[in-house]
Amino acid sequence: MTKLEELSALLVNELHQFNKNIEKLESISQQLNDLKIQMDVSEYKTLIADHQKEITTHKSMIEGFESRFNDKIKEAKIYPTWAVVVFIIALLFGFCSIIYGAI
Repeated sequence: MTKLEELSALLVNELHQFNKNIEKLESISQQLNDLKIQMDVSEYKTLIADHQKEITTHKSMIEGFESRFNDKIKEAKIYPTWAVVVFIIALLFGFCSIIYGAI
C-alpha cells in the first residue's frame, strides 16, 4: 500500500505542477493577446512621398523631352531649305545656259 500511496502522492504533485504551468501559460497567452504592436511607418511615408515627387519630376522632364522631340520631328525636312534653293538655281542656270547655247 505504501507504494500506491507514494505513486498517488507523486501523481497529485505532478498534476498540481501541471496546473500551475497551465495557469502561467494562460496568463502569458492573455498578455500576448492584450499586447498591441504598432509599427512606425512615418519614416516610410516620407520616403515614399520623396520618391513620388522624384517620379513626378522625372515624368514631367520626359514629357517635356517628348514634346520637344515631336516638335523637331514635325519641323524636320529631308533636305535643308538652302540646299533646295541652290539646286533649283543650279537647274535654272543650267537650263538657261542650254537655251542660250541653242540660240
